[in-house]
Amino acid sequence: MLLTRASEYALLSLDTIRKADKPIGAVFLANKLNIPKSFLAKIMQSLAKEGILESRKGAHGGFLLAKELDEITLYSVIVAAEGKPPAVLDCTQYADSCPNGSIGTCTISPFLHKFQNKIDNFLIHLTLKDIL
Repeated sequence: MLLTRASEYALLSLDTIRKADKPIGAVFLANKLNIPKSFLAKIMQSLAKEGILESRKGAHGGFLLAKELDEITLYSVIVAAEGKPPAVLDCTQYADSCPNGSIGTCTISPFLHKFQNKIDNFLIHLTLKDIL
């Protein structure tokens, strides 16, 4: 599970918001991107909570980017959208996610740990400016 629809929808929404010259509402985004409104609203709230988006209330309210594109990492977007760090496989270096609880004795654990670290490092250094 590296990216789910939550991450995809977050990225699509951020792309739409960055192109706008005014705050964009969640209902407008949901309709434009054909995303379930309640699901998107939850994602947008998470992005705002993590400081990626700024939420403005009122008649002309909506969401704006809270940072420049080169300050928003893909890692931070995924963590905000998914509610947890990305994991390449169910069995990762995170002991609580090992399906059989044998992270210390697993023969492929060292490889998975290195692989996950490379993915994390890649996502930490990849910004929205790089992909949008």
